[in-house]
Amino acid sequence: MRLDPVDIAIVGAGFGGAAFAWRLSQQRPDLRILCVERGGFPDRSALPALRSDWQRAVLNEWATSPNLRLKSGRKSASADYPIDDTQSDFKPLMWNGVGGSTIAWAAHFPRLHPSDFRTRSLDGVGDDWPFSYADLEPYYDLNDAECGVSGLAGDPAYPPKPERAMPPVALGRMGMAAARGFDALGWHWWPVDAAINSRSDAGRAGCNHCGPCLIGCATGAKSSTDLTYWPRALGNGVEIRTHCVVHEVEIEGGQARGIRYRDESGQDILQPAQIVVIAGNGIGTPRLLLASGVDSPALGKNLMFHGAAYARGVFREELDGPVGPVGCALYSHEFYETDEARGFKR
Repeated sequence: MRLDPVDIAIVGAGFGGAAFAWRLSQQRPDLRILCVERGGFPDRSALPALRSDWQRAVLNEWATSPNLRLKSGRKSASADYPIDDTQSDFKPLMWNGVGGSTIAWAAHFPRLHPSDFRTRSLDGVGDDWPFSYADLEPYYDLNDAECGVSGLAGDPAYPPKPERAMPPVALGRMGMAAARGFDALGWHWWPVDAAINSRSDAGRAGCNHCGPCLIGCATGAKSSTDLTYWPRALGNGVEIRTHCVVHEVEIEGGQARGIRYRDESGQDILQPAQIVVIAGNGIGTPRLLLASGVDSPALGKNLMFHGAAYARGVFREELDGPVGPVGCALYSHEFYETDEARGFKR
């Protein structure tokens, strides 16, 4: 079935798609903007954090890996697709649905350093970015304002940043123990920037430190885009079609002219569009482009991960490690920059 054309068709309702839809609809209210999403809106009345079996859910239908969610056989995994990570040292942390991986993220909100944009020039590794930290800074600030960031300005590891919207999330006993260790070593540490309300703000509750942040925030304190960008974009007239799986970008004469997707009933739909925006994260975007027969030297290049690793320690005193937010007490950038005098190079 062929539908009436739209001006902009966005594939994916995660962070990138949400921010793009909001910003464009704010600046160009005359445009008809559509977002097509393979998942649905999260049901906040049924989040695992509200259930006694939430730890079981973490390993099944609310696992961070789509492969584990698919194995669960739950209906909630119907939006997922398998990822071959057998040859990878990294396992995916991603979520398919309105809000994307912000539904399952920890909302730890650090920025890149200015040096990250010049790694080839400075250290001879990677590639320099085509723009600088200074170019991106106004958009960092805008995103912080729209998401609502708790934190503390003045971190010497960064150029000056505006005052945070809310004070930092609590360090807790675990954070204080880490801070004492950093102080004893003379190492840098700072309360994290977190896209989590440390107090009630913008109609969302403050964090109650319940802990299981990665299975959806039951209080709404965590800034997932189904609670931030999307309500504003929808208020501007953007349309979302959920449970619609895009399987091809329609290309004519080397130009994207629309998208083909299957709706929830299985019907194949052709949605013409003047411009197609693919916001399917670092895995879903090239996957769709390859499936559409796009042959570009950029495909398979410039992939960037937000890597996460965990270490556990045993302390004599009782700490409050299970208390949330997850990983959002403090950070240290002591070894972030190249320092050949200490034998450390990026």
